[in-house]
Amino acid sequence: MASFNRVILIGNLTRDPELRYIPSGTAVSELGLAVNERVKKGDQWVDEANFFDVTLWGRTAEIANEYLSKGSSVLIEGRLKYETWEKDGQKRNKVKIIGEKMQMLGGGGGGGGGGRASAPQRQHASSSSSSGYDDDYSSGPSMPPDDEIPF
Repeated sequence: MASFNRVILIGNLTRDPELRYIPSGTAVSELGLAVNERVKKGDQWVDEANFFDVTLWGRTAEIANEYLSKGSSVLIEGRLKYETWEKDGQKRNKVKIIGEKMQMLGGGGGGGGGGRASAPQRQHASSSSSSGYDDDYSSGPSMPPDDEIPF
């Protein structure tokens, strides 16, 4: 049976990125990410925070270190990785996120801008047939005819 390991998270950094380089010269950045989940408790809706450790590699790691800081809002796409180790005779484990794509989002903390650390992603146009836009995701939106432009 085939397997699929993919995760997409949007949240805020819980600490500044920690950048280091491995002996081969590849950049590695460790992030803490808080993702809120809205749940109903009694007759009120409350946000419950979930906390994840994220590892970014290469140029994405360097960009995260340069432009992100605690509180920055970010979208991470990647995969889950289960890690185990032993410390003081006790076995420990956790699930980490290996970030393969990262996009900085507006708002949040000090450094969170609107830049991108991965290949630009296309916005999917509205599916309304009267919009004048092509709904083919792979080619992006087409321009409306000149007589429909309001200026």
